[in-house]
Amino acid sequence: MDIDKLFKAGGNKRRMPDAPTPEMLKRMKLDSGEAAVAPAGNGKARKVIVEDMDEDMAEEDVGEGIAPGGDADYFAEEDEEGRFFGGGLTSEQKEILNIFDKAGSGDAPDDFEALNATGVRKLLLRLERAAKKNSDQRSKYPDDPAKFIDSEADLDAAIKALLPLAQVPNVAYPELIKSGQVEMLVGLLSHENADIALDIIELVHELTDEDVGDEGDEDEEDTAELKEEALKGLIAVLVCASVLSIVRALMHSQLDLSILELLVDNMTRFNEAEDADRQGIFHVLGIFENIVGSNPALAERLILKTKLLPWLLQRIQSKTHDANRGYAAELLSILLQESRPNRLELGKADGVETLLTVTSRYRKRDPVDADETEYMENVFDCLCSALSEPEIKELFLKSEGVDLMVLMMKEKMQSRSRCIKTLDHAMSSASGSEACDVFIQASGLKHLFSALMGKTSKKQKGSAAAQTPAPEDTTHVLGILSSLFTNLPSDSDARIRLLAKFVENNYEKTDKLLDIRSTAAARLATVDREIAAEKKVLEMDEEEVGEEQEDAWYLRRLDGGLYTLQTVDYILAWIIMEDDGIRAHARQMLDRRSKSFKDIAATLRIFHDNVGEPGEAEPPGALSQREILSNLITFVDSC
Repeated sequence: MDIDKLFKAGGNKRRMPDAPTPEMLKRMKLDSGEAAVAPAGNGKARKVIVEDMDEDMAEEDVGEGIAPGGDADYFAEEDEEGRFFGGGLTSEQKEILNIFDKAGSGDAPDDFEALNATGVRKLLLRLERAAKKNSDQRSKYPDDPAKFIDSEADLDAAIKALLPLAQVPNVAYPELIKSGQVEMLVGLLSHENADIALDIIELVHELTDEDVGDEGDEDEEDTAELKEEALKGLIAVLVCASVLSIVRALMHSQLDLSILELLVDNMTRFNEAEDADRQGIFHVLGIFENIVGSNPALAERLILKTKLLPWLLQRIQSKTHDANRGYAAELLSILLQESRPNRLELGKADGVETLLTVTSRYRKRDPVDADETEYMENVFDCLCSALSEPEIKELFLKSEGVDLMVLMMKEKMQSRSRCIKTLDHAMSSASGSEACDVFIQASGLKHLFSALMGKTSKKQKGSAAAQTPAPEDTTHVLGILSSLFTNLPSDSDARIRLLAKFVENNYEKTDKLLDIRSTAAARLATVDREIAAEKKVLEMDEEEVGEEQEDAWYLRRLDGGLYTLQTVDYILAWIIMEDDGIRAHARQMLDRRSKSFKDIAATLRIFHDNVGEPGEAEPPGALSQREILSNLITFVDSC
């Protein structure tokens, strides 16, 4: 029998290799779904049309045992009503398929192993053999790809066969670690064939995902803990894989080579114009997020020991938005959140200037969709995180960041909220004093109080969102006002301008503060009732309330309105102390609400008792936050 003739493809259909394997024929049969139609002799697919025939013509036109195209099952698979269910295959073709089908169910190797310890070991052994064979053939025939292309295809298949291991991390990951194959996986990232490196990147991304083993799994809590331990163990071995190789090969001085460095090197190797490479970059960013999520301490190693930061800063500057640009901004935000060294490194890499350049694009236009909005917010979050450091605040001022934020606030675009948040971070603490002066000089008060009063652009007027400022905006506006009163020198022109704002238009800004105070106090009262009920239950059960529980309740109160109440009362205490007219007006407004200055003093005492140690040294002669609060409480109590 000539297989080539029997299975000759016609037209543009996929051609079979010279010697088809049982698995390939079996897969073709399965892929076809319904049985295929055999091609006509001219190489074009024959179209089968079933028409109703008169009973008298049936016996004349159709000979006994002869089926259209020689289909062996044309009559055998006909139902009672005469409908055609033929498979489109001759008896000879069907016989061959059956032979291969039986062979495939017997001696042919299965592409999928059982996801147990034995199956995992088989998959890892298959990978080891494929990698060794490919390495040997590449070394033996470096200039003749035809000699090692088959081994490369086998290696590709062996890597992809490991993807299902993510479904059973508590079983597969310990086996993977014990096998020593992690080291080999890391080494394959530097494979000459970029497609092999892409395979490894996809595999590592899948194996390190925080949701490994969750598909269709409803295990108990103890199993979830085992999965988490297995994931952390794998990530630890992945990151330290280079150390293991050094122990075995001290002659190779690659002390700094690890999976993190290799991944970053591959990012510069890929061309994002290609779909596969673009997806590979996305997977690399995902791996970094997974690794940092499992072990936050590795964030500093990523920034300080690799060239990832310059790549991220370059990538977020792209003017065309895509998934990788958005992911790069998100990852940079994550890496800056909890690390002072990373923030300082951002400053050294001229990152503040880069971030300001990117944010300036949204001065006169809004993001086009939700994805770009998220990207914009992540860039602003990078700035906010970095501004926790005094050194970054200096760079922010040198790059005229305060002036840019004020200009963007003026435009009243979507970015206004992010600008207010950024200024709140830039002007906070003693190191923000200079930023406070620059803010006043840049006419920032006008736009700040516009945001406080809920004033929007003409385009936004009449919309539901335009009626009141967002709660987050209000919180950051209050934070800026608090920093201004703390940092601006007494009797300075800037402080007088600030105080005058609370007097103008018949004390409307002071009334706004009192309205915010009432709303926050009402929210806090609701939370306090809930906490009181919980305390009562604990007392009935005779359970002791520990310090940890008290701290949890305090944080809950802060979220429930106490933080806003403290900030408002801090500002009110300042303006009451510095202006007699404001003091008289505030007393009158509080009396209408059945409140008094004693309530403001009570809030400030809670604030005073929970103020932590200053994060940075106070300037010589400057009062600490606790000392300022003590003086304000003394004055308000005396009124």
